[in-house]
Amino acid sequence: MLDHWGRTEQGSFLMSFYRAACDNWFRVSWEGVEHLPRTGGALLVANHAGVMPVDGAVVPIGVEREIGRRVYSLAHSGFWWVPFMGPLLATSGAVVGHPSNARRLLVDEQKMVLVFPEGGKGPCKPPSERYRLQRFGRGGFVETALHAGVPIVPIVLAGTEDVTPTIATFEWMGQQVPISWNTLLLGPVGAFAPLPARISVRVLEPVHFDEAPGQPSYPRSLVMDRAESIRSRMQQALDAMLGRRKSIWGG
Repeated sequence: MLDHWGRTEQGSFLMSFYRAACDNWFRVSWEGVEHLPRTGGALLVANHAGVMPVDGAVVPIGVEREIGRRVYSLAHSGFWWVPFMGPLLATSGAVVGHPSNARRLLVDEQKMVLVFPEGGKGPCKPPSERYRLQRFGRGGFVETALHAGVPIVPIVLAGTEDVTPTIATFEWMGQQVPISWNTLLLGPVGAFAPLPARISVRVLEPVHFDEAPGQPSYPRSLVMDRAESIRSRMQQALDAMLGRRKSIWGG
């Protein structure tokens, strides 16, 4: 059965595949779960990386397992232009990333919503920027949280860039296209053959705002300062996680 967003009750076949991968292939571990809100709307913000960005599945699966709450992900509308892609993603909880959809989920339905402020810059960055969070756009995610009056919960993932490690990028039609070790060794199939790197996830303390929700607009300086502050916190946490791990495969 589908809900009104097109999501299945138990999740799609794609999510079932990723559940097994989280347990047996990526061996995902979580810390800081106590920072995940048990009730009310919340905007989850995570780093986005890897030629095949598995974070879009790892975070919702982990949150549902840890605290029993469903997560909806805001995705680029371009996915719905590809035949069958939009409905397939919707069965896993993806929703077109539009302000009206964000408001309905966060305010009207009090759901948890996942966004990746790096957008396409994360998965397509060059090897020299490995594990360096890219610019968080114009801070639109902060405005979304301010308008909805919900906290932002930063989530940091380490290991996702080792699943499909980028070795080079090239420009095609004005866009940066990454090449991973996987595709170099296996060709196009390599894009769907992730390495068994261990993924660690850390939930940081939520960011609450004093500003009144639902204002027509918020100062650009406020939005950008908050966005950069959150990005900086996430980068520090990511650096600490990478510094203490012993191997990309097991610790």
